[in-house]
Amino acid sequence: MMGSPMLAPGADPAPDLADGPDAHVSPGLWALAWRRLRADRLAMLALGVVALFLVLVALARAGLVAADWEDEVAVNYAPPSFMGPDPATLAAARAPLPAPPNAFDPLAADIHALRAALAASTPATDRVRRATLPFGADKWGHDVLKKTVKGAETSIVVGLVAALLAVGLGTLFGALAGFYGGVVDDLFNWFYSVFTAIPSILMILAVAAVLQQKGVATIVLILGLTGWTGPFRLMRAEYLKHKGREYVLAAEAIGASSWRKMFGHIFPNVSHVALVQLSILVVGFIKAEVILSFLGFGVPVGVVSWGSMLNEAQNELILGKWWQLAAAAGAMALLVTAFSLLTDALRDALDPQLRSE
Repeated sequence: MMGSPMLAPGADPAPDLADGPDAHVSPGLWALAWRRLRADRLAMLALGVVALFLVLVALARAGLVAADWEDEVAVNYAPPSFMGPDPATLAAARAPLPAPPNAFDPLAADIHALRAALAASTPATDRVRRATLPFGADKWGHDVLKKTVKGAETSIVVGLVAALLAVGLGTLFGALAGFYGGVVDDLFNWFYSVFTAIPSILMILAVAAVLQQKGVATIVLILGLTGWTGPFRLMRAEYLKHKGREYVLAAEAIGASSWRKMFGHIFPNVSHVALVQLSILVVGFIKAEVILSFLGFGVPVGVVSWGSMLNEAQNELILGKWWQLAAAAGAMALLVTAFSLLTDALRDALDPQLRSE
């Protein structure tokens, strides 16, 4: 009877072929991060909420959802369905056109005749407006629910794209300054000092005045070009700390280029910092879009966003019409909370101190 072959001292036994050639291969960084993320139920719930908003934005962008948000489908300030119709508003909407006044206005009779002609030319089905809507209506009779979905398209695009631009610029500038040091570091620090010496709101207004064109792309450029200073400061400090560590020196010993060391070796170890900054800036930029829309530098007329809805709602609150404010603020709060929870979970999943699990 033949015995099993002798193994050298300290040698591992041969792997079981049934396990496959990759049975003992360690999972990568992103595989480990996804494994930890799936184990967090709250993070997966937040991921589902963020994904739902992104799907709504894509459908609204394609015109499949809320494309008719400008249609006047209800009476002015129609309340939400659970409140029931307002008798006074409903009676005013169904009242006949008033007769021309007896005041000394030479155009009164002509204006009354023009209104009557327009009312007669409108089909009867178009003149019938609903007394209530699920989320109410604004002062023009627009459906607040459709308006909120359409506004999400603008606000999410502004917040997310501007945050990606700002974090991308801050990460690039911080990596170059922290990794190379010397003159490169001094140059970027000079730019950083110039941008931070001016108050952020004045910097935003200055860039808006220079661009002088309203639109989503303009708002993204305004916020992205003024919001890179925070990510730059943190990423520069991280690259200063990591560029002298053993794994970077080992990569240099095998001939890795500077760009590969910066973004192939160091960046995965500091990506959680960029994710945290991304979450903070998305929240801040959605708020900044509200400020810009309030000051007249935001979205142009005919484009709806959460900022323009909140701007309209401040006048409606005086009349006791709160549902547009509740819809826009509730949608924004839900997205911001879910995005923050998801970003915190991703930061924990990518934390180098937790990779030994």
